[in-house]
This record gives sequence, structure tokens and C-alpha cells, in this order.
Amino acid sequence: MKLNELRDNPGATKKVMRIGRGIGSGKGKTGGRGVKGQKSRTGVSINGFEGGQMPLYRRLPKRGFHNVNRKDYVAINVGSVQSAVNAGRIAPGATVDAEVLEKAGVIKNTRDGVRLLAKGELTTALHFHVAGASKTAIEAVEKAGGSVVVLAPREAPAAAAE
Repeated sequence: MKLNELRDNPGATKKVMRIGRGIGSGKGKTGGRGVKGQKSRTGVSINGFEGGQMPLYRRLPKRGFHNVNRKDYVAINVGSVQSAVNAGRIAPGATVDAEVLEKAGVIKNTRDGVRLLAKGELTTALHFHVAGASKTAIEAVEKAGGSVVVLAPREAPAAAAE
């Protein structure tokens, strides 16, 4: 078998029905939308409309508060950093910041900064530069012979703030 000989099984795929292309096509004239009414037209906006009854999204009370200025930190555990060191993606004794963690594949993106948490065990001495850290995480890093520097959180770019 060769790659250029690969085919779908017969009947595995169906041709797409082209709607609104004449009454002889079987899906012409009204295009499968029935006749007349709001739903047969473009720009339908009836989702959530309950025939004049107060809609569910307005009957339910609003709860809580959404802080638009809240910082969104990426939480990482010392155990996941140790597994990256064991895999050889982070050098022992290195200075670990958000960029190093991103290159090592521990985190996908830095968002507003990295917060270090204490789940797992750290046996390698590492020097962390992070936006936040729990007390137990700091103790775990210092117990392993490393240090933690808590940086000020990154501010949003001026262009995005406008």
C-alpha cells in the first residue's frame, strides 16, 4: 500500500447538498427553511426570546463581582519544575523565570506572571524569579538550597489599555 493509493471506503463520504440553487436541486426556492416568518429570513435574533414571558437569563439574579483589573497568574507547582529538571529541560542551579519555564514546556504562556505553589517535592537548588509564591513553596525551595525572588506583576501594555 502506498500513500497515493489511500482512498475512503465507498459510501463513507456524501457530497454536500448545495442549497438555494433552483427547484430542481431538491433544496431550492426556500432553501430548506420552510415558508415565511422570522426564522426563514437572515438576521434571526430569537435565541432567549420566550414569547413575551420574562426570559430565563433575566429571571435569574445576578451574583458576585467580576474584577476587570484582576491579575491572571499561571500556577505551577515545585513538583512539575522538578520533573522538568529531571527530564533535562531545565539546568540544575539555573535561574528560573517565566521565559525559562515556557521554553521548557512547563507552561504554555505567561499571562500576567507565574505563581509558584508547593505541591510536589523539589530536590534541586534553583533560583526562582516569579510574580508570586506561597509560603510553603518558598520554604520548599529554600530547603532544597535555592532562592525565590518575588517580582512586581507585569502591567498590561499601554496599547491594550486604551
